[in-house]
Amino acid sequence: MKKTLQTFNKLLPPFLIILLLAFVLISQGQIPGHVFNDDDPLIEQPTREALSHFYGPTQESPDVITVNDYDNFDAGTDFWENHVSTNPLNPLWLFFGVNASGIPQNARGSTDGGITWYLNNPSYPGGQCCDPWTTHTGSGVLVYASGVNGQYVYRSTNNGQTWGSPILSVSGVDRNIVVAEETGTGPYANYVYAAITPGNFARSTNEGLTWTTTYSPSNSLPGAYIAVGPNGSTNGGCVIYLANTGSVTSRIFNFHRSTNGGANFTLMSSQSGFAGYVGIYNSAGRMVINNARTNPHPKIAMDNSNGPYRGRLYLVNASNEPAGNGNKPDIWCRYSTDQGTTFSTPVRVNDNPNPQASDQWFPEIWCEKTTGKLYVHWYDDRENPASYSTNIYASYSTDGGQTFVTNQKITNETWQTYPNPACSPNTNCYRGDYSGITANPKVAFSIWADHRIGHSAKNMGAYFPDYAMRISQTEASLTNQNDSVIIRVIVPSVKLYTDKVKFTATVTPAPGSGTITTTFLHKTNNILLDSLTNYPDSLRIRIKTTGGVTSGIYSVNIFGAGSNGTPVHKRVMTLYVNPVGLSQNNNEIPADYALMQNFPNPFNPATNIRFDMPKAGLVKLVVYDVTGRAVTTIINNSSYNAGKHTIQFNGENLSSGIYFYKIEAGEYVEIKKMILIK
Repeated sequence: MKKTLQTFNKLLPPFLIILLLAFVLISQGQIPGHVFNDDDPLIEQPTREALSHFYGPTQESPDVITVNDYDNFDAGTDFWENHVSTNPLNPLWLFFGVNASGIPQNARGSTDGGITWYLNNPSYPGGQCCDPWTTHTGSGVLVYASGVNGQYVYRSTNNGQTWGSPILSVSGVDRNIVVAEETGTGPYANYVYAAITPGNFARSTNEGLTWTTTYSPSNSLPGAYIAVGPNGSTNGGCVIYLANTGSVTSRIFNFHRSTNGGANFTLMSSQSGFAGYVGIYNSAGRMVINNARTNPHPKIAMDNSNGPYRGRLYLVNASNEPAGNGNKPDIWCRYSTDQGTTFSTPVRVNDNPNPQASDQWFPEIWCEKTTGKLYVHWYDDRENPASYSTNIYASYSTDGGQTFVTNQKITNETWQTYPNPACSPNTNCYRGDYSGITANPKVAFSIWADHRIGHSAKNMGAYFPDYAMRISQTEASLTNQNDSVIIRVIVPSVKLYTDKVKFTATVTPAPGSGTITTTFLHKTNNILLDSLTNYPDSLRIRIKTTGGVTSGIYSVNIFGAGSNGTPVHKRVMTLYVNPVGLSQNNNEIPADYALMQNFPNPFNPATNIRFDMPKAGLVKLVVYDVTGRAVTTIINNSSYNAGKHTIQFNGENLSSGIYFYKIEAGEYVEIKKMILIK
């Protein structure tokens, strides 16, 4: 290996050498300070098999994937397992951590509600790996944790744009958690709590700066979970620590309670029968869905609101129904009104008509602190269980976990087979053990490792409830003086969304001279409207040039946002002003409609099309191939003033050949031929 690296060192920059060395070590299971154990069912860590399929991490620009007018937010390629939280002081500030390769995990943040993301990892101590977890205190401090070979936490006051030094919070080996008291009031305001297998529990009374281990119950199975809620009228007065004992196929959930900020605990109950098999128990000692490991981990949360269910403790997990090995798992919710002493009968969260025919697994929950709304999402293959075609589904409860609203699919593209790549039978095949969900007073935001793109694990996110968004055209061309186009911004459908959508429009870059203005045209009582409250519905926006706008290409950025800024979505229209290579006409009004021959012709790849309008009206301009198939709509029923107009058409994405362009303006219809030669 030394000789090989010396050879590569002459050819590659040092950064790539580091990545190459990391890949070699990872493929051999040799991350320094980290021990891989693929065979032990009591260890839940990334495996050599999973790392051999790893295609990240990347720092590519994030993207928004829009399908049927609904957005999924692509936040970059990493690995599996991510956890997300929201800054309670600003719902647009989202942060998540995700497992990576060669480094412990990747830390990604957004300050615009998920439209853009930045990658900024803290300085991890040597040997640290895996299991990222994140929380925000009530004062907005971000505490980010990783937890194999001890849990280390990293603090940030600006959503992960800068970090403090790593701080050892609690000692242990696997499956850690960190949770903050986030109401920001009361005697335990902004306390932070941490736990890790095999059971150690620690607290911080100063927002994660210093830590004290206060409790060490048995937690022989992976998975340590914490929920913080009120104790009567005292905010943060109840801390629930759930530790797992029993066997892999028959877990016991042990509920420990503290009423003094985690200083000491009392065992409230030990619940057996809540979790059994999830899918199939294979010969490698793992529960699997289509040969990829899963688990019955209990996810817990408490209601911190001042509503009717204040103090209620929720537990959600996956378990087969019927309960035996090899049956299909569902998502179950229970609640406790006495801080973990007793629990309600379980309620099935997934509402598919035949639950015994499909799999539901890996649930995550969040109870929003001001409304008490309980959100749940999970993996679900109901669309085609025979091939394990998978989506993320979500629901919520507003009556304390007694009933759940109609399930909604929040992925906008189905993974045709889970897992991807496929797993061999009877192995410890890992494709992650959890995902993440967070919420603000209006909506939840989910994030998951997405399998739609195969060998790499995309971090994909979505809002719930949510609305679809569309604009009536994506391109327009204007002259630089007193010209305008009217487009529509449309909400064609919603997924349980009932809040308003407020729209804004901005133009970038700012022109060197003149102005491009955007104006919403709907009025009520002579007041211009920029919001919708009923769906489906739409608004009109006029985009106008005045004062001799500098020729060029501009972007009209149209944003939709809920009443607190979320959900937020963006659509972009490209605006051409005085297309390059044209001398503009004067204020002369033509006598008749006319469609001119494009020039240049033949062209590669751009050409200009001029049409004359004797009076204002709607225009449609479409390009067809020789078979009569529409290949591009240049203008889609947009309003144009009387005058002579020139549009630039770019055929960069078309093949060489003969095309026809057709105009419809009032009763005027004309077709002309053009030739693209590449």
